Amino acid sequence: MVHRRTLGDDTLVFGVHGALWGNAMTWWDHDTGSIWSQPTGEAIAGPRKGDTVELLPSQFTTWSAWLADHPDSLALDAPGGNSGFDLGDFHIVVDFGAEARSYPVADLRRVNVVNDVVAGVEIAVVSDPTSPQSWNVFSRRVGDNLVELAVEGDVLVDTVTGTTFDPARGLPLGGPITEIMDILPALTSFPDDVATFWPNAEVWTIEN
Repeated sequence: MVHRRTLGDDTLVFGVHGALWGNAMTWWDHDTGSIWSQPTGEAIAGPRKGDTVELLPSQFTTWSAWLADHPDSLALDAPGGNSGFDLGDFHIVVDFGAEARSYPVADLRRVNVVNDVVAGVEIAVVSDPTSPQSWNVFSRRVGDNLVELAVEGDVLVDTVTGTTFDPARGLPLGGPITEIMDILPALTSFPDDVATFWPNAEVWTIEN
């Protein structure tokens, strides 16, 4: 997940606090020493308690898939290894403030695309058919069009206009729609933590 570091006129500098809150990382800001929750971006203790930094759109994907689309990319070279977690054990959380919803990745993989509306925003939650460890949340408002997406082979297709899209970047590949689909903010969470951080969130299931 990626958060904006600016808050009003201030640019915050964060460090890892070291403790967990709700089974998730916490930060501290160097200016006030306030403690922040990573999933929500909210200060939970200290002078800035109650302030929230904005969640920005980002992509969850593999390095090989990213490099194929962005061959000139640079990456932070830090020691590490496999986490031991599988994406299929997680939920994707979409939180627009007025409403939040979570999508179990295991169920999402069975259908590849969920066309949904959260807090009045038309979205598509997509499991990339070309890379099972990748996902995106797109806006279904594309220019003047409201798309209804499905997977055909390795691409997304709008069942209304027949336009095809790249499932990794939302780029139009063919058809009457020429605008790119916007990527929307979302994040992954352990299932048990959804109720901790988003107690009012509805959990989408494949039966929906």
